[in-house]
Amino acid sequence: MAHMAFESVIAVNRFGLGAAPGELAAVGADPRAWLARQAGQPAPERPEFAGLAHSNEALKEYPRWIASLRNAGARTVEETFREHFGPIILAEVGARLAAAAATPAPFHERLAWFWANHFTVSAEKPLVFALVGSFEREAIRPHVGGRFADILLASCSHPAMILYLDNHLSVRKGWQPRRPPRSAAFPSPTGLNENLAREILELHTLGVNGGYTQADVTEFARVITGWTVGRTAGPGFLFDPARHEPGPKTLLGKTYAEEGRAQGEAVLRDLAAHPATALHVATKLARHFIADEPPPAAVARIARAFRDTDGHLPSVYAALLDCPEAWERPLAKLKSPIEYVVSCQRALPALRAAKPQAMFFTLRGMGQRPFFAPSPQGWPDNTGAWAGADALWKRIEWAGILAARLGSQVDPLALAREGYGEAVGEATRLALARAESRQQGLALWLASPEFQRR
Repeated sequence: MAHMAFESVIAVNRFGLGAAPGELAAVGADPRAWLARQAGQPAPERPEFAGLAHSNEALKEYPRWIASLRNAGARTVEETFREHFGPIILAEVGARLAAAAATPAPFHERLAWFWANHFTVSAEKPLVFALVGSFEREAIRPHVGGRFADILLASCSHPAMILYLDNHLSVRKGWQPRRPPRSAAFPSPTGLNENLAREILELHTLGVNGGYTQADVTEFARVITGWTVGRTAGPGFLFDPARHEPGPKTLLGKTYAEEGRAQGEAVLRDLAAHPATALHVATKLARHFIADEPPPAAVARIARAFRDTDGHLPSVYAALLDCPEAWERPLAKLKSPIEYVVSCQRALPALRAAKPQAMFFTLRGMGQRPFFAPSPQGWPDNTGAWAGADALWKRIEWAGILAARLGSQVDPLALAREGYGEAVGEATRLALARAESRQQGLALWLASPEFQRR
């Protein structure tokens, strides 16, 4: 019974997003079945996302901002950019945090986060500032319970990815623009751009050691010339035959006939089915859910499920849940800042009413602005990236702020038992029992080693 209770703790914290009130009890006697039901279900409809702009509408925001500069007066370009795009990104951040804090399917939500990080599009590039939220809602969330090939195609053909990795600037040899560029933000392409092709091979599919060569990168870049974005009458993904490099192309030893857009789709489907992709994805899943150093046996089990089911993701998740290593003590992973903040929101429902701007600045102080991953590699997924003294001190400070605001309403010992059960260590339990006040006890719990980990 004690072992099963500890598995429930792992289910709601390692695979979920931190225990909400009553969640540990609701998991019941079979935590693995609780997780499996979430992994196999369609994408949950979250009311928090209602009203947010579709990417086709969001694509119009950059030209709107450019046009607004004519009436900027004494304001700087940076000021007008913040005024125009700030509310957009804050609405996306608020919706994402609110959905995570309230969802009854936290494993499904964590998987959406995992894939959004795997296929990173970052607002660090101003051109995609208005698109990062719609990318996650349109390219990632609908495919979490589908096949890897589908989430790969949806991500790589989304306008946000095309613009983020400059494929709108990639054209066949000899291509000439029909009209001059509208602004410096949308320059005319000058030739082949390999950014998207390289990141698909290195980050999204085969992995850096996946067996491809520079020649494969260049050939794949030629395959996806013409994959661009329309911005006027028909915003969204656009295949432009005039920009596409015609002819058959050979990649990883296989020749693909000229089929326009379908040529690129055929390459992506083959990459999705490649054994190196199975290994790469399995390694990342094991690192995220089990340990910074992924256990080889777990990686092999997950990769085998990927290969055997043609990338059927619910089967891949089932293999992950079947890994004995995933259910072992201790809680091995340090929460990233956004995981830590959301676990606080789930444990303390009163915190869910916090304004998006306040949460954004809190996460910025902890080193993880939502939607602003530092590179196409996404946010790091290891303890060392988040365990710096300043980063941990920011968490302790925030724990103190929350305790000062909410401490009188909360019994910290009861909160600890409700979220971590028997996983609360004796030293932490003793510290909470000896706390001079509920406020001090809550601050100690939110800063404790147990609550910081999953």
